[in-house]
Amino acid sequence: MHVFLFALALQQAPTVRSGEDVIRAMHDRYAGKWYTTLDFVQYNTATKADGTQEHSVWHEYARIPGRLRIDFVPADSGNGLLFANDSEYVRQRDTLAHVEALIHPLMVLGFDVYAQPVATTIAKLRTLHIDVSAVHEDSWEGRPAYVVGAAAGDLRTRQFWIEKQRLVFVRLLEPGRRDTTRVNETRFENYRSVESAWVSPRVEFLVDGRQVWLEEYDAITTGRRLPDSLFIPRKKR
Repeated sequence: MHVFLFALALQQAPTVRSGEDVIRAMHDRYAGKWYTTLDFVQYNTATKADGTQEHSVWHEYARIPGRLRIDFVPADSGNGLLFANDSEYVRQRDTLAHVEALIHPLMVLGFDVYAQPVATTIAKLRTLHIDVSAVHEDSWEGRPAYVVGAAAGDLRTRQFWIEKQRLVFVRLLEPGRRDTTRVNETRFENYRSVESAWVSPRVEFLVDGRQVWLEEYDAITTGRRLPDSLFIPRKKR
């Protein structure tokens, strides 16, 4: 397995002239090899401005592409989230409390890109206001990277970073939702090999360079059959 992954990493880099080329290369590298289900226990750390921290635990289940269920612990609380049908469903006490149209960029870039048509991914990124025609090369954590959505030196425009060798998502930068003078950043870190693909067990969220939320994954399982009922939105009572 490790020999296979090493060989993938050493493959000749594809010709890249646009962000669309990057997306196509990601898809083609792992088409038919990426896992279609993923579940894990997620340990969260929220860090406030004064440095104090709060901790929580979630259970997450993904069916790729396009569906992610989050159950907040304790599980019998009936609280959680579902991302499906390009929408977010908020569950409170086993009741559907809120529905909102939403394309989840981390699902698209971290998982769905490998399992859905290239055109679908590109269309969703355009809906997220990412300029997929713009691309340049940089480095991240000592590794060469493609940067899609912004010109070199611009760290404020909405953009995503893809590690060049393994063609995995490592970084998202975007203006703050409420305060556009701030920069929100998401990092996928510490990738480990899973079957013939990869998973990032550490996801860090920052605002203007300060960590505000950290996710650490444990009991990671891929390829397990997950029932359809996990991903069906509950009706409002």
